[in-house]
Amino acid sequence: MTFSQTKVLTCSTFQLNLAQPQVMGIVNVTPDSFSDGGLFNRIDLALNQVEKMVEAGAKIIDVGGESTRPGAEEVNEQDELQRTIPLLKAIKSRFNILVSIDTSKASVMAEALTYGVDIINDVRALQNKGCIEVAAQSDIPVCLMHMQGKPITMQSAPNYNNVIDDIKAFFTHRITQCEQAGINRERIIIDPGFGFGKTLEQNYKLLANLEEFTCFDLPILSGTSRKSMIGTLLNCSPQQRLAGSLATALLAAQNGANIIRVHDVKETVDTLLVLAAAQDNK
Repeated sequence: MTFSQTKVLTCSTFQLNLAQPQVMGIVNVTPDSFSDGGLFNRIDLALNQVEKMVEAGAKIIDVGGESTRPGAEEVNEQDELQRTIPLLKAIKSRFNILVSIDTSKASVMAEALTYGVDIINDVRALQNKGCIEVAAQSDIPVCLMHMQGKPITMQSAPNYNNVIDDIKAFFTHRITQCEQAGINRERIIIDPGFGFGKTLEQNYKLLANLEEFTCFDLPILSGTSRKSMIGTLLNCSPQQRLAGSLATALLAAQNGANIIRVHDVKETVDTLLVLAAAQDNK
């Protein structure tokens, strides 16, 4: 059965219904993330945020221990493990919720798998040393994101022949490599990587043409929440980007996104419920 036939993603013991777009809540346990850095870098604060997101309707909690904002320096392995694994364990012991680990390090992926993580979410699409092998030894979904360059330099001079076609070619290549490594296609999610090595114009071209990526017949994750593609357009700070974030979430859902990764869970869930009600009454 293909994804378009079932619209279901198997994640460990969970069956995630993607017939309607589902919300992934962001919990960054970092001191320097662009929007919420430092807000949740204590377990009690992070768990309080997780509880709010679960109550608001998030179906996935995405835990990250390394900022990947433009210009961000890489975090060492031990720091990332100390930030993410205790929180992962705490979430799994308290909530019946899917948890994804936002990491590009094989050691963090392996440790997270030990404690029951449900999805691997990698902005580097399993290209770092050992990552594809670790993912292949598991049976959980992996999200492959497109990024041109590295976070510290990715926004210096993004360049494409054609942004849609180039990202499609990237996914074709990475999906093939994953399958050859033993990762079944049914486990793959794709993310075009809004803000990761793209100009303002390229980001909005991706958003307007997101349905182009449905050709892979795989779940599509969209992450635009509070990003500079909104702040630059509207000339506002990350904390003032709610309206823009909801607009991009709505457009992404209309254009084929199955998972919407956000900071503002309740508002996004409400927006998607309105969209679903309208679509049900066409």
